[in-house]
Amino acid sequence: SPVTGEVIAEKETQITSELATAIEEACVTSVRVYDEQGRSVKVFSNDAVRPEWVLGYDLSECGIREKVRLSVLLKVIEDVDGGIENKEGVLAEATRRRFDLSPQHITKEDIYASINYLICLSHGIGKIDDIDHLGNRRLRSVGELLQNQIRIGFARMEKNIKERMSVHDSEEMTPQTLINTRPVATAIREFFGSSPLSQFMDQNNPLAELTHKRRLSALGPGGLSRDRASFDVRDVHYTQYGRMCPIETPEGPNIGLISYLATYARINEYGFLEAPYRKVKNGVVTKEVEYMTADVEDRYIVAQANEPLTEDGHFVNARVIARDKSEIVEVEAEKISYMDASPKMLVSVATAMIPFLENDDNTRALMGSNMQKQAVPLMTTEAPIVATGMEYKAALDSGAVVLADEGGVVERVASDEVVILTDSGRKDVYRFLKFKRSNQGTSVNQRPVVSVGERVEKGQVIADGPATANGEIALGKNALIGFMTWEGYNYEDAVLLNERLVREDIYTSIHVEEYSIEARDTKLGPQEITREIPNVGDDALKDLDGDGVVKIGTEVRAGDILVGKVTPKGETELTPEERLLRAIFGEKAREVRDSSLRLPHGESGVVVDVKIYDRSNSADLAPGVNKVVRVYIAQKRKISVGDKMAGRHGNKGVVSRVLPVEDMPFLANGRPLDIV
Repeated sequence: SPVTGEVIAEKETQITSELATAIEEACVTSVRVYDEQGRSVKVFSNDAVRPEWVLGYDLSECGIREKVRLSVLLKVIEDVDGGIENKEGVLAEATRRRFDLSPQHITKEDIYASINYLICLSHGIGKIDDIDHLGNRRLRSVGELLQNQIRIGFARMEKNIKERMSVHDSEEMTPQTLINTRPVATAIREFFGSSPLSQFMDQNNPLAELTHKRRLSALGPGGLSRDRASFDVRDVHYTQYGRMCPIETPEGPNIGLISYLATYARINEYGFLEAPYRKVKNGVVTKEVEYMTADVEDRYIVAQANEPLTEDGHFVNARVIARDKSEIVEVEAEKISYMDASPKMLVSVATAMIPFLENDDNTRALMGSNMQKQAVPLMTTEAPIVATGMEYKAALDSGAVVLADEGGVVERVASDEVVILTDSGRKDVYRFLKFKRSNQGTSVNQRPVVSVGERVEKGQVIADGPATANGEIALGKNALIGFMTWEGYNYEDAVLLNERLVREDIYTSIHVEEYSIEARDTKLGPQEITREIPNVGDDALKDLDGDGVVKIGTEVRAGDILVGKVTPKGETELTPEERLLRAIFGEKAREVRDSSLRLPHGESGVVVDVKIYDRSNSADLAPGVNKVVRVYIAQKRKISVGDKMAGRHGNKGVVSRVLPVEDMPFLANGRPLDIV
């Protein structure tokens, strides 16, 4: 060792991975080895070592988290009084020379070591890098992408400031005259407005929302383009085990380029994906969980999560099936270093919600996990009879359900709020969302699941959200299904429905549509939102309030007025008689035309909310707009012919016909089927 002078290995010693690690950690920068043909080959490094191998402590306090140059580090220790023992002195000197210790550019040692590695490869020493290995691919999170955009904005701003400084007189200079923040604001707005990675959240149901937040993309700025991405990039790589889901990915041109985080995966501070493993010490599987990146995991042999164990944590079998890099091997139990944390660490949240996943074909499992995200929240929910145990956690983490902040007793329950008297004597009021519109136009409605006098604990579900039942995700119904032919109506993936499903609102959903209208300034004068609409009978105005806006709770049909609006018409040449009338009666006789907001053809429903924005309560109105009125209408939609239905295993179909109950095939006890 160049640091301590200690002998790590004698000549002619066989090199194992443990010895190689010991040589590296002793900061040996060059070694002569024999290849398989007995030729002597010199292997050397780029003089980079981890500071803790030399010092016994790291340099993270100085902002140095990577390897440093050994020659510079030894010089730092030599220049400090007291050497390694003087930690403060070493840290101070390291901070002063941080760019010598960890250069921000390529050094000649890097070039020598790279050429040496290439020469060694021809002698069978070392291995070729794999570009698709997750040790060589990192994630750029939102913060990093935004930082890059802001950096561009600041660079533009700096350029502008320098230009102004060269033009302006130094006596008259003020920060206000020099600094214009518009380039920074534009860069941020551009990032959120037009970047392909800034997406409109999928809020079809809570699962869709949760999985969209866990999405990983290889596309976008600095990434691949879908036309040039090869099969190798899209393929499942062995390092994705426990880090990215091998099942859940879109069908079509984006297959393999967009993927999802596995259930227990996490991202470390450098942007690499880590998976959790249970540590095995002296043949005993401990409760200690370690997160490892793909390149660290490659050093060990890892057993499967469902390998049988004795009560004291030893492996039951003498030989164990395990993973060694990309190989599935059977090895002695003593060789195992780690064990998978859970069998479901392999898959994503949506895939983990498929029961008996191990029996499904991978393409059907892919369709199943993708189609769960397309499920429309139903009016009445029902938890699945066959579940995987993932439903409760997914509902909790999606934020669709309301949780109690503190334990206590329920004092009052209403449809839109719950009051809990907490153990600390405080009254907590929980208000629920009622028939709000999601990004996809589905209804977000929360319903209480507790009753007055009931005891609730901290973190307990007190209200269900859309597509949840008792705090579990409930995307569909437990229908009675028969697998048979029925006069060709279920040929080619078509399905036949029992009329009862329509009549009893079993597959009925609520959708909320938004209709908006603006009152602007025109050349002939301002538009007005009013109840006074020309040539419209009182019958059409009966549901409007004094301001000409429809009342909440009104049932509306196609053609009904939602918001009354009049627009000034062009003034025509007035006769002397009309001029006299205008002079006597004032402005009343001025010409306006009806430009009211009416419910479009084919639509109907109930008004659930009205929002009015004007200059007094909103600063975001566009120039020339005086008032904006938004009307939200909830609509019940029953299942009908042409709708898509699917199970959790990729078994999808389109409704071809709705049959009366008496025509449906039935069981021996007379119970008719729901779906054929």
